[in-house]
Amino acid sequence: ISKSSGLNETQVKESFAAFLAEHPNGKLKPKDFREMMAIAVPKKYASKMEKHVFRMYDSDNDGFIDFTEFMQVFHIMSDGTAEEVLTKMFRVFDVNNDGTISKKEMNKLIKDMYGLLKTADPNIADKNLIAKTAFAEMDKDGNGKITEAEFIGACLGQKDISKMLALKIVDLFVEDD
Repeated sequence: ISKSSGLNETQVKESFAAFLAEHPNGKLKPKDFREMMAIAVPKKYASKMEKHVFRMYDSDNDGFIDFTEFMQVFHIMSDGTAEEVLTKMFRVFDVNNDGTISKKEMNKLIKDMYGLLKTADPNIADKNLIAKTAFAEMDKDGNGKITEAEFIGACLGQKDISKMLALKIVDLFVEDD
């Protein structure tokens, strides 16, 4: 865990003790995560994003976030490379965890994110247009599915809508000053 979290052994032990004090069975339930998100992200529309962000942490899809999963995401979101961050972020968009993003999944995510996007830019385009544009930017081979590589490529390639969506999700993890 030290290696994947970027913390030294003492810091990991202290973090684990705190995690266990809050979650004696070593697992964070969706309800606990919802409460944590409400404290960490007191933004009006962030609650709609909670289930999507939960997927990013729950890498084994068991419906819980264990300490290792929690620490890995914590480290990647704070110290990871752009590719590592985007790889984790892909799980937010891949609603059914099949390894690709469909048009339906993109529409669902944009619908749930739209309040956050509209708050940042009151003149933003309609959610259907954003979803359609983002999908077109990311689906490089035009096969109707976005792979993880296509998603990362579009975000790193500074495609307008792709970049805006990725940055909006990163905003959920960054405290406002």
